[in-house]
Amino acid sequence: ANCDLRRQIDEQQKMLEKYKERLNRCVTMSKKLLIEKSKQEKMACRDKSMQDRLRLGHFTTVRHGASFTEQWTDGYAFQNLIKQQERINSQREEIERQRKMLAKRKPPAMGQAPPATNEQKQRKSKTNGAENETLTLAEYHEQEEIFKLRLGHLKKEEAEIQAELERLERVRNLHIRELKRIHNEDNSQFKDHPTLNDRYLLLHLLGRGGFSEVYKAFDLTEQRYVAVKIHQLNKNWRDEKKENYHKHACREYRIHKELDHPRIVKLYDYFSLDTDSFCTVLEYCEGNDLDFYLKQHKLMSEKEARSIIMQIVNALKYLNEIKPPIIHYDLKPGNILLVNGTACGEIKITDFGLSKIMDDDSYNSVDGMELTSQGAGTYWYLPPECFVVGKEPPKISNKVDVWSVGVIFYQCLYGRK
Repeated sequence: ANCDLRRQIDEQQKMLEKYKERLNRCVTMSKKLLIEKSKQEKMACRDKSMQDRLRLGHFTTVRHGASFTEQWTDGYAFQNLIKQQERINSQREEIERQRKMLAKRKPPAMGQAPPATNEQKQRKSKTNGAENETLTLAEYHEQEEIFKLRLGHLKKEEAEIQAELERLERVRNLHIRELKRIHNEDNSQFKDHPTLNDRYLLLHLLGRGGFSEVYKAFDLTEQRYVAVKIHQLNKNWRDEKKENYHKHACREYRIHKELDHPRIVKLYDYFSLDTDSFCTVLEYCEGNDLDFYLKQHKLMSEKEARSIIMQIVNALKYLNEIKPPIIHYDLKPGNILLVNGTACGEIKITDFGLSKIMDDDSYNSVDGMELTSQGAGTYWYLPPECFVVGKEPPKISNKVDVWSVGVIFYQCLYGRK
């Protein structure tokens, strides 16, 4: 019996090793295909960017004394529109000039002095030229109608040019953003598709901040796309400052890791790369943030804004119902992701780096809790109590996030803060 059991165990172990080997081959092939696809996408992005340089514009390096600065130069698409606008302005000025001349030749109304005789007209034309001859009423109205039609056509053409210019400006913003992204990606140490923590295959750069880079990556274990945020500390920082930054990031991770709500970006993992860098792994969202959308479109309809605010409030309700409750403290359009890149879809809240935990030790329902990080956050979206200066730190509560929601709602509707 023992021999049969041992034989079965050996067979199962061999089968397990066989499946492990097969799984490793599948993972290796997946990595190869993902890297190949990523390289093709990178090449396509760079080809498109080079084509758009002529049409939309590019950065040029300009020397000012001993220093060099980058200056933007518009492409031929903008130059053509400017020429069309100049042509329309020139034609409008000419029409207005002709209308003034026409007004001088307007026939007198009923009851006014009678029109000059042919002999008087001939003497006047010899003196002042044919352009000063008085027209008949029919001739005057005919010419006036032509001028009105021409001005109306120019106004319509000008509106079309303005609409095209606004569209091109939105496309140019995307082009500039892509140029910067490509430049940052080419200068990143992670550009060659490394696999971090033996699990996360980096594909391409999504964006770069002050001390971090965000990559689209593929989780080889869970077989899903994720966003990997790589935090890189300044090597010249003192050890104390590095420790504080790392402590702050660990605190954010502990807060964010426990959150589970459809309107909040999920945080999956956290790990160190070396003494000066570490990573957080987040849920991947395809679209842009609300800040970029508002920069492109200025504002949105009330229905779209209401939908976004309802979803934000739903997430805040969850944050206040969990134990202990959490204040986000940094709600702003840049921390609200539009899942499909439009204002008519789902949103997700991200970035809990400044969030506050309302535990029993630091919070009471009457006075709130002390604000220990005064000066942090984005002042456009913070309430007045966050800026109170005195002997004691100001007191805050979850009303901070409610104020921020109101500012965001106003900005969505009116296009200004």
